[in-house]
Amino acid sequence: MTQSRTHNCNELRLANAGEKVTLVGWFENIRKVSKNLGFVILRDFYGTTQLVIETEEMMAIIDSLNKETTISATGIVRERSSKNKDLPTGEIEVVPEKIEILGKCRYNALPFEITKSTEADENTRLKYRYLDLRNPEVKKNIVIRSQIVSELRNAMIAHGFLEITTPILTASSPEGARDYLVPARNHPGKFYALPQAPQQFKQLLMTAGFDKYFQIAPCFRDEDARADRSPGEFYQMDMEMAFASQEDIFAVIEDVLPPIFAKYGVYKTASKAPFVRIPYREAMDKYGSDKPDLRIDLVLQDATSVMADCGFEPFKDKVVKAVVVDKFNATRKQIDAMIADVEVTTAQKAYWFRVDENGEFVGGISKFLAARKQAVIEALGLKNGDFVGLAAGDLLTAQKTAGVFRKLLGAAAEGHMDKEKYEFCWIVDFPMYEIGEESGELEFCHNPFSMPKGGMEALKTQDPLDILAYQYDLVVNGVELSSGAIRNHDHEIMIEAFKLVRLGEEDVKAKFPAMYNAFCYGAPPHGGIAPGVDRMVMLILGKDAIRDVIAFPMNKNAQDLMMGAPAEVTPKQLEEDHIAIVMPE
Repeated sequence: MTQSRTHNCNELRLANAGEKVTLVGWFENIRKVSKNLGFVILRDFYGTTQLVIETEEMMAIIDSLNKETTISATGIVRERSSKNKDLPTGEIEVVPEKIEILGKCRYNALPFEITKSTEADENTRLKYRYLDLRNPEVKKNIVIRSQIVSELRNAMIAHGFLEITTPILTASSPEGARDYLVPARNHPGKFYALPQAPQQFKQLLMTAGFDKYFQIAPCFRDEDARADRSPGEFYQMDMEMAFASQEDIFAVIEDVLPPIFAKYGVYKTASKAPFVRIPYREAMDKYGSDKPDLRIDLVLQDATSVMADCGFEPFKDKVVKAVVVDKFNATRKQIDAMIADVEVTTAQKAYWFRVDENGEFVGGISKFLAARKQAVIEALGLKNGDFVGLAAGDLLTAQKTAGVFRKLLGAAAEGHMDKEKYEFCWIVDFPMYEIGEESGELEFCHNPFSMPKGGMEALKTQDPLDILAYQYDLVVNGVELSSGAIRNHDHEIMIEAFKLVRLGEEDVKAKFPAMYNAFCYGAPPHGGIAPGVDRMVMLILGKDAIRDVIAFPMNKNAQDLMMGAPAEVTPKQLEEDHIAIVMPE
């Protein structure tokens, strides 16, 4: 060992009995029996060891300490009379001859008990994150994250990828989210932006002649927090390949990720190559989501033909989607709670009815369907005991609402969800364009740099809403892990693609000058993907919140409570950066 210790607190075993050792760590706790007998738990990064205090002199030192003080203890290892089989060091104890204070904890009361920090208020945990991380259960997540990142890096290098870092200070670019801006002191009135992703740089590396690139890349987006998305910054395993097809990208990811999920995951089974490929429109029609959880065996059915004119007003002239679950014996209270959850998630109402053991429709909207019972049974393939969840609206609304209902039913109904595995799939053939909800005009559906299927001919001859893109999402257990695409590397096709969203060649030159110019010098076909590291580790460890797997996360309001960021700066700093603050009224 290095430093002042001979062993760490997880290292000593019965074979070490009789040795003189020095341990260092945090004074975690004491069970005091008398004025000259007590049992101290000493904790370091690696584990814990029991110290036995057997003299008044040693006890006086311990009595003077607050918990979490760091100490050095030198003494003799001996066999414990009362062994703890649950601890690696549970067969031994150390009787200290010397205790030295290394770093005193000046506070008698801690913000929370270290080993129970996960039970504390979240803001308190974030403010005292350095204490929260002393909890072995919390620390373990960060250790495993480091191991996972190391395995990702090694796997990518083994596939022939070069790790290349790209700039953090760059130009603002319209990539979907808000940029974080950085004032350029030597260029008054101008700003750098923190990259939302290394998208343009990695494509430029392909045009520069690099064949395979990757990096564990920091990305910065000024957007709100979610359970599976950290506000402000996050990391992704960014990769790009030259002269590559969609299947080439898939092959790398299918080889790299499943072994890591299977090795470190809470579930020990992960999909093997090839992952299921599902076209976007099929996913929406079958699962009501472009990130379907394939552990659930339920699918959506179309009930429009037999229900749109049944006399139930919310169904009138609407698309109606159904989810059929066999023998779902939920109570009315449970069903009502599920209906409420659907509405909270989608802002849309959901409906239901049941087929009883006599073949009669009961509950929910059953009275509106009584006159056409046989037609409904035949259309949906119903059996006695089936539960039917329903959603209505325009096509997309009905699909999405029924998709949420499907997930809730799959989790609640017995036998319809195999939870103990990682189920991967690719969602492919995304639409190139869509009508924007706010603008009402044609917009790119996903990545504007994706190659349209059919190339220039498709752009010139097809209805834009019918054009598909070489765009794909990687989904695992109903969570989008990554988006990727085969890129539009032809500057003429790029110009034509942007024309459809009302941006001319001069606009493209102005917004993406480096890429436009680089593509004019002969770019290779290329493509890539960037699985989110934080989200990946969250899934692997089975955590519900992404903050659990980040060493120093922000809160939901993008505040670092520990460091006090964001914070005001001095007038001098503002003056140097040529910035005047205008506060909102």
